[in-house]
Amino acid sequence: MALGIFSASAQKIGYIDTDMLIGIMPEAAKADAELKAYQDALGLQGQDLGKEADAKAAQFLKDSATLTPSMKEIKRNEILELYNKVQNWNQIAQDKYNQKAQEKISPIRTKAFDAIKAVAKEKGYAYVLDASSGALLIYPPSDDLMPFVKAKLGIKDTPATTPTNTPATTPSTKPKTGN
Repeated sequence: MALGIFSASAQKIGYIDTDMLIGIMPEAAKADAELKAYQDALGLQGQDLGKEADAKAAQFLKDSATLTPSMKEIKRNEILELYNKVQNWNQIAQDKYNQKAQEKISPIRTKAFDAIKAVAKEKGYAYVLDASSGALLIYPPSDDLMPFVKAKLGIKDTPATTPTNTPATTPSTKPKTGN
């Protein structure tokens, strides 16, 4: 009898590899090319920065005999600042690249997720799993069991530990899930 009730309320479950989907979208190829060009430009900026630091250091060595002690200190500090910037350039460039990548990839992910939601709705899928991460992408509205389980375990709510209503299976890099 229980099996009959379960099968009467069974809902369709599907899956998709979102990494593969995004990888074959034409927008992704364009974004990849733009990101590669941006990465190359950042690399050239780093090289130029290094050349500038080396040129200033060479000029300082050449002119140091004619500089006053206070000018030597000023020039030395400028060169040290420039070399520090060169040393930090890899991290700066990586941060800039990551920000640009997020700007380029976010609309592509959103478009892919919107298409997944539309197909799931058209085909009657209540649940869609992401095969690349195992995350639950689409799911029907349901009850959050956290308050009941906490009560069962005798855990009291405190304002600092009250979780948000976001399911733990929803990755933060993906658009908000649900119907």
